[in-house]
Amino acid sequence: MAKKTPQIPRPPRRSVSGVLFLDKPVGLTSNAALQTARRLFNAKKAGHTGTLDPLASGLLPLTFGEATKFSQMLLDANKAYVAGVKLGVTTTTGDAEGEVLETRPVNITKASLLSALAAFTGEIEQIPPMYSALKRDGKPLYEYARAGIELERSPRRISIFEITLLNFAPERFDICVKCSKGTYIRSLAIELGEALGCGAHLDALRRTHIGTIDIEQSITLDQLKAIDPARRDQHLAPIDTLVANIPRIELDARAEAQILQGQPVALPGSEQETVRLYGPSGFLGLGVWKNDSLLWAKRLVCRA
Repeated sequence: MAKKTPQIPRPPRRSVSGVLFLDKPVGLTSNAALQTARRLFNAKKAGHTGTLDPLASGLLPLTFGEATKFSQMLLDANKAYVAGVKLGVTTTTGDAEGEVLETRPVNITKASLLSALAAFTGEIEQIPPMYSALKRDGKPLYEYARAGIELERSPRRISIFEITLLNFAPERFDICVKCSKGTYIRSLAIELGEALGCGAHLDALRRTHIGTIDIEQSITLDQLKAIDPARRDQHLAPIDTLVANIPRIELDARAEAQILQGQPVALPGSEQETVRLYGPSGFLGLGVWKNDSLLWAKRLVCRA
């Protein structure tokens, strides 16, 4: 009988905190990307700040350790995408992964396209697509869609700050979209197709910005794998990168101690309800004003 190869014991998960700006590749789910990165860092705790579909690539910030407490801050941030839209073809999913529903002739000009893009700029109402992670009765909408069930969805108010036409061909174009949270670029592609009278679907998507974070700050999984494990932590951004857009308050040692002990600090209030807190120990977390003059801890970093 052949001897079994002895299993090398896996080192215990370690406590590591920080933010990894990952450039997710096409074809990989956000969770698969997260789990791969978590294994590379051997991290105890990890999360992400909003999913990208397997079809999409680009910026996917991953949070480790204490940084997971602040993931929501990027979920609420404005975003930017580069999207490819295929004209004349509609699909079951609204993207290139779905089955073709209908083909129509395409006869548009660059001028008519620019006019349509302008009509979708500003504050608009958008109906979320069935193939999305939005939940109904605890199940994501895409599970209903895969079962052939179409549910009524209420329109949402979103803001599209800017749409820039990057490339234009007779049956396809690329755009850069700067938008608010909750915007579905898949829905935008579908609606643009209907406005142009020929139908359309999303055939490429890349997220390039989230808040103040740019895709140029990111790293791919292949690049991460090639780095010496002892040096991978150098590619983690500080936790407070996630809240860089929130006003900053500096506390002295006494005020820091009060905040860390769950006590309020008497300080003049501010128009900004939530603030970043710093003290002699560095970034402490988030604070919130109550009664205009008392600053309380809202979410703190654990330094144990």
